[in-house]
Amino acid sequence: MDEAEELRTRVRELIRSMPGAQREFAAAIGLDETKLSKALTGTRRFSPHELVRVAEYCGVTVNWLLNGSDDAKTVTAVPALAARPESDPAHHTQSEPRRRILETAWLLIAERGYHRVRISDIAEACGTSTATIHYHFPSKAEVLNEALRRNVKLAFDRQVAELHAVDDAHDRLLRLVELQLPADGVLRAEWSVWLQVWNEVSLAPELRSLYTDSYDRWHRTILMTIRTGQEQHAFRVADPEAATEQLTALIDGLGIQVLTRKPGSTVATMRAHLHDFIERSIVKGA
Repeated sequence: MDEAEELRTRVRELIRSMPGAQREFAAAIGLDETKLSKALTGTRRFSPHELVRVAEYCGVTVNWLLNGSDDAKTVTAVPALAARPESDPAHHTQSEPRRRILETAWLLIAERGYHRVRISDIAEACGTSTATIHYHFPSKAEVLNEALRRNVKLAFDRQVAELHAVDDAHDRLLRLVELQLPADGVLRAEWSVWLQVWNEVSLAPELRSLYTDSYDRWHRTILMTIRTGQEQHAFRVADPEAATEQLTALIDGLGIQVLTRKPGSTVATMRAHLHDFIERSIVKGA
């Protein structure tokens, strides 16, 4: 069985394990039922976005979808166990109410700010009770912890989906940058959650180990990409560790400027600065 058929087999298994019919599964992931049927028969491919949506809805990783294991070696670093959202290891599915609560809480935190979101707000948005929210998330701090884990999973899923077929390290690094720009939509929401996590971590030491595990995955992803570029003779950088520290710091700083709407700071200017750094400091190794 080839890799494409293995992917289709795993998606079929997930559809059977989820409540409802195939058309309901298609609707849940925002995909036309006909397109889903064609993807399952091999007459079209799942797009990266569709892979991410399947993984998100079913509580699995894109790495599991593509390679059969959450921990399979891939083009991006695998999250540490502590930085992963909880899932059902037997069926690779999350409790649907829990998934819906977390997705809603994550959006509210991104839009309003952690300290402006109450448990009652999450319950109201989900159409449920505060007791139900507390059943899945005993404290508000746990909601933030899981929002951080969701950020890590979203980034991991998106990167694996977009990059698993990109062999050239230079192209992969530029694509990683593109996937990290705080454009409107999901990416900006992720950045908003990260910004609030940074603030809470600076004030609450108990959050730091989870944050460190979470941020470490991103650091390792950049580092492994730069080292691959060295092996391919695409990058002349002498010190991959230092270049990784500099690039990740530059992404963080420029991202904050864009997110806080510093005059003159846009996604386009952020992209230009990062491409310039990569060309001068990593490709040429100046």
